Amino acid sequence: MAKETVLHDIEELEERVILVAVDADNRDDDTEKCLDELEELAKTAGAVTVGRVIQKRERVSTGYYVGSGKLDEIKTMINALDATGIICDDELTPAQMRNMEKILETKVMDRTMLILDIFAGRAVSREGKIQVELAQLKYRLSRLTGMGAAMSRLGGGIGTRGPGEKKLETDRRHIKERIYELRRELEEIRTHRSLLRGQRNKSGKPVVSLVGYTNAGKSTILNSLTDAGVLEEDKLFATLDTTTRNVELPGGSNIYLTDTVGFIQKLSHHLVEAFKATLEELTFADILLHVVDASDGNREKHMEVVYSTLKDLGCADKPVITVFNKMDREIELPLPEDRICTARVETCAKDLKSLDGLLDVIEVVLKSFRNSMKVLIPYSEGHLLAVIHGKCEIISEEHTAEGTLIEAYMNEEAAGRLEKYRVE
Repeated sequence: MAKETVLHDIEELEERVILVAVDADNRDDDTEKCLDELEELAKTAGAVTVGRVIQKRERVSTGYYVGSGKLDEIKTMINALDATGIICDDELTPAQMRNMEKILETKVMDRTMLILDIFAGRAVSREGKIQVELAQLKYRLSRLTGMGAAMSRLGGGIGTRGPGEKKLETDRRHIKERIYELRRELEEIRTHRSLLRGQRNKSGKPVVSLVGYTNAGKSTILNSLTDAGVLEEDKLFATLDTTTRNVELPGGSNIYLTDTVGFIQKLSHHLVEAFKATLEELTFADILLHVVDASDGNREKHMEVVYSTLKDLGCADKPVITVFNKMDREIELPLPEDRICTARVETCAKDLKSLDGLLDVIEVVLKSFRNSMKVLIPYSEGHLLAVIHGKCEIISEEHTAEGTLIEAYMNEEAAGRLEKYRVE
């Protein structure tokens, strides 16, 4: 008689982590706030923080991240708190990770690994999954020589999830081939995105992109204005994928409103590079809506991170509307100054009245730098109406005895072609 196969559910081991940071600039408050954010990231990834360690040093130890004495202290904490690993607030070198694992005899992770793990769980679209896997592979490729213990350790948890292969081979050639394949797929997606962008440009509608620190409320604003149905959660990096929707402004004209992945401090170059296909949408925006969580005690630092990232992406010259969001919460006044922005507005993403005010500001800013032109098209030149309707945003249209009188926002190409029909 054949034995009956019994399947047992294996409960995933709860990860209990200790957070570790080096304060090399004597910034007690900033370091604590960084660890607060790291704890929130760990929570998002499914880990429980059981302890914290901050060491003041002139510089990070090249061999162990922290000093050898502090390392002994951390090992004692691991045993006392029954921790399953540590997470360092900075990106570790392969040597640092290898040396720390050898002494601590536990799982050692860094901020980048943690964010990659969260991204892996959040990626939904094909593009998002490709971008996450590409970032993971680049990160691991640079650490193959230093991750022997980590790569061979049985079990799951942070650093082992991903939309790509379940178990990565440690062969460099295999990983490089996979990276090449993913880059080729991303290039195809970029080409497709460029075609979609070209179609949007033909409509003459301006593009407004939501940017901001992660969990500032960008997706909630998009959903409130458009019923886009984007995931909303009070977690870091709730959504990764870009979403674009049409929005009608109070004056009757329309814009494309685009949501993008949130920013965070100490964002690894692996992540920025992998998500360029998504973030390049910002470079084609007419206006950036910089959403700030007004209730966050670290809001000014977050604003600095966003502007620094925009500068790295080549978007520093874009008109910016700063949106102080979550104004229904307890807010510390006065709100921060923002000398970079063109305009500022206060909102609560669930309050449609405050969002109407946001739309008013967008309309005013758009009108301040967009040129409208009034033309009278003779009925004998009716084919030009197709040009206007296809490439311009119509403000008004009237049929007169002499022809069709149209006022519209026009790009340079259309304006040049229609110059001879201009009327004052």
